[in-house]
Amino acid sequence: MQGADPDTVADALDSGDALPGSGGFAGELDGTLLRDVLGRYPLFVERTVSDGEPLDPGQWSRDPTALADPRLFPAGHIRDDNGTRQRWSLPSPDPFSDRETAINRVREAVETSIDAVDTDSLAIAFSGGVDSALLAARLDAPLYVAGFPDSHDVEAARSAADLLRTEVRVVELTHEAIERAVPEIAHATGRTNAMAVQIALPLYLAAERVAADGFDRLALGQGADELFGGYAKVAKAPEDPRVEADTVRGAQREVIGSLPDQLERDVLALRAAGVEPVTPLLHDRVVEAALRLDGELLVDGETRKVALRAAARGSLPDEIANRDKKAAQYGSLAARELDRLARQAGYKRRMDDHVTQYVESLVE
Repeated sequence: MQGADPDTVADALDSGDALPGSGGFAGELDGTLLRDVLGRYPLFVERTVSDGEPLDPGQWSRDPTALADPRLFPAGHIRDDNGTRQRWSLPSPDPFSDRETAINRVREAVETSIDAVDTDSLAIAFSGGVDSALLAARLDAPLYVAGFPDSHDVEAARSAADLLRTEVRVVELTHEAIERAVPEIAHATGRTNAMAVQIALPLYLAAERVAADGFDRLALGQGADELFGGYAKVAKAPEDPRVEADTVRGAQREVIGSLPDQLERDVLALRAAGVEPVTPLLHDRVVEAALRLDGELLVDGETRKVALRAAARGSLPDEIANRDKKAAQYGSLAARELDRLARQAGYKRRMDDHVTQYVESLVE
């Protein structure tokens, strides 16, 4: 069993509690294969084995490359002698009764989860935004940012590090590094679509440097955007066609539902680079607090992640707590430069999904 201790998992299995106070789990317990509701740890089974057949130990793994034809085991599900079925789903609690209570609960959940992280052999992925800055302010570990020299993320990380009176180690991206890393990422994640590779690139290349520097764990602010309303498509619900929900709170739950797919990509890429991800903002206590926020504590006008920013002011200068950030693939310029490499290789924008075609050419 990876993640939570077996007793916690056994209690969650018996009770159906989707948020039993863990940071996730995946594996086998007393003959039952299971994976937590947010899919924080990837788990795979052989595609050729039907639900009605017994599953031998060699037919499931947390590493897809260990199987002949791996299929992702769904989050929140279990598999036993009765087949595969859903055991956990995200709860739908009522919102907090008032703003002050909500912010205090978010602050307590976030600070407790971060402060519990063991800093032995730990580094921090640092973009200078509120999520990673919370980790940097409360954990004694070196900071790393990946990006091209003129990128937003490198500039933001340096300025935030100055405000925190610390330093950040810059992993400068190059075209050569991208061309080398793309097939490695595709092999590790099983994905060649442009967006997946663009997102994974700065994480993977930063993690390689972290591992080369002797660290084997990398703390990230993953989950904060999904949990606390960091996406434009959540802020613009219901007008944004990218979400089906007709309220901000409904859109929040919708994007939380995308986490298992995203985490599979990121965890596999980071492990391939030589580090194990550490994600305190995805702890059950943080998820539980976030699910109780009303729409105005997620998005208020042009401000996103309202409750998290308010809670962060106990740890961060206002200048950092109030900062907006760009998605890593854009803030690092990895997406722009991968597009440039594709066009230089003859894959023009008029072609259908030209960057994906370029990625596939590198893999071949």
